[in-house]
Amino acid sequence: IALVARLDGLASHETVARAATALANLEHRGAEGADGGTGDGAGMTLQLPDALFRAEVNPLNGNYDQTRYFPGKQIDTSNVGKLHPAWIFQTEVKESLETTPIVVNGVMYVTTAFNHVYALNAKTGEQYWHYKHKMGPITTYCCGPNNRGVAVNGDKVFMGTLDAKLLALDAKTGSLIWETQIADPELGYSETMAPTAVNGKILIGTNGGEYGIRGFVRAYDAETGKQVWNFDTIPEKSVGVWATHDATGRDMHRDIAAEKTAYEKLGDPYKTLGGGVWQNPAVDLKTNRIYFVVGNPSPDLDGSLRPGDNLYTDSLVAVDLETGKYVCHFQYIAHDVWDLDAVSPPILVDVKDKDGKTVPGVIHGGKTGNVYVHRRDDCSLIRFSEPMVDQTGMWSLPTPEGTPMLPGANGGVEWSPMAVNPELSMTYAVNLHQPMTYHVESSPYPDGKLWLGGAFKVIPGSDQFGNVTAVDYNTGKIKWQVKTPQPMMGGAFTTAGGLMFTGEANGWFRAYDAASGKILWSFQAGAGVNAPASSYSVDGKQYVVVGAGGN
Repeated sequence: IALVARLDGLASHETVARAATALANLEHRGAEGADGGTGDGAGMTLQLPDALFRAEVNPLNGNYDQTRYFPGKQIDTSNVGKLHPAWIFQTEVKESLETTPIVVNGVMYVTTAFNHVYALNAKTGEQYWHYKHKMGPITTYCCGPNNRGVAVNGDKVFMGTLDAKLLALDAKTGSLIWETQIADPELGYSETMAPTAVNGKILIGTNGGEYGIRGFVRAYDAETGKQVWNFDTIPEKSVGVWATHDATGRDMHRDIAAEKTAYEKLGDPYKTLGGGVWQNPAVDLKTNRIYFVVGNPSPDLDGSLRPGDNLYTDSLVAVDLETGKYVCHFQYIAHDVWDLDAVSPPILVDVKDKDGKTVPGVIHGGKTGNVYVHRRDDCSLIRFSEPMVDQTGMWSLPTPEGTPMLPGANGGVEWSPMAVNPELSMTYAVNLHQPMTYHVESSPYPDGKLWLGGAFKVIPGSDQFGNVTAVDYNTGKIKWQVKTPQPMMGGAFTTAGGLMFTGEANGWFRAYDAASGKILWSFQAGAGVNAPASSYSVDGKQYVVVGAGGN
């Protein structure tokens, strides 16, 4: 379900139940009118007016800076306690939701697992159309059949698919305009990230770091679907500088001599080194650069087959928007054998440098449990935050029998987007605490099959929980932190009304005071809330929306 909350008094549970039933019936009629899931049509339940469509772009995370900060103040700390359901829409896909809804001129576009797209009336929740992608014979994905949303550009809606395609749909009807095969799913490639639409281009990376792919970010022409440029996230010379310490200065216990010997014997492993890109790039239109983070090397836990720093895995990377040419990078973890890759979307925001001068910055929340603050011009690191999670045994090497290390392979900050409040100079992250043991077991490249080089296992009986953390990005200090009973996944969202919203796996969706961390409002959605929230306004009224679909 997708819950939308608004102000104006209180709605009874009976009223909400009637609305949910009516919308479920409306959705059912749309399914009957569709083309049976062939993937090239849509069942219209309501007529979309032509006036809704203009030549505009709506970035996924609120803006190209990816701040996830909504400027509206209608809902604020004084009245958020009066929020109540405006409508609830139930999809036909019974699976976890990770989508971020996009609203353009009163139309909401949401995706589900297995690449369904819905267009809804953002005021009432009524369905305009429903697109079902006809999946190819091969899909390969390590971590669930999720989809994190669409890009909208004028009269087109764009989505990446599990069978490694990029689609363009008609925003008014949901019909397929074009599709492009991005990569070969038989080799481990897939798409779960949302594309980004900018300057007539559709930007998208690839998943597959657990399958021995060679990662990339690409730009496609929004009108034709033809490739404009390609940037390989693994350069042909991936060896790097043989770094021995991580971004925070801690020894990673690398055996550099053994790695150099292996490099002479095996050569550069760039063709199967992984480096997927899980989330959207941030776009700096002033400098014409995009900033994204790159995931783990392949195989995840076995470094013996991939000597060197494994560039540009576990890195922040900037490239030119028009050409895809390399600009700069910063690697957080060289030769990662713990699967602590960089996956949460980077955010562009002005920050204080080491001398206290305000400079254009880019911040990233790592699976390590640190927030990293960079200069935007050269990607260099200004500071890192206090650890938001337990880091006991950090960089203990995996062994055949298993070695414990925190924070565990899920983080820290997973793919979960952070948000910022620029007025408070604070960023907000949701974190996981999942103690794990790391087991290494070497095996050769398996031709596109799962290639972890071992396993990471949750320690039986260990205490698992999460937290919501606010960090001052100008000092790196934690301002407040709230523990949650289960690990956190969906992400953070802020508003100019002084609020921060996030959901939990147990079904609670909450509003926090952004300055203090006090819980001001809670709603039980009835299913795990593992998606980032959004906000929008229609007819002068502010709404908050989030997906809830289980775990």
